[in-house]
Amino acid sequence: MNHWPFIIAAYALTALGVIGMSWASWRAMRAAEARADALRRDR
Repeated sequence: MNHWPFIIAAYALTALGVIGMSWASWRAMRAAEARADALRRDR
C-alpha cells in the first residue's frame, strides 16, 4: 500500500493551516496597531 497520498495531503493541510493562521494573526496585529495609534492620537 502506498502512503504518499496521505502524507502529501497531511503536509498540504498543515501548510494551509499555517498560512491561514499567519494571515489571521497579521490582520489582528494590524487592527491592534490601528487601535493603538487611534488612542495615541486622542491624547
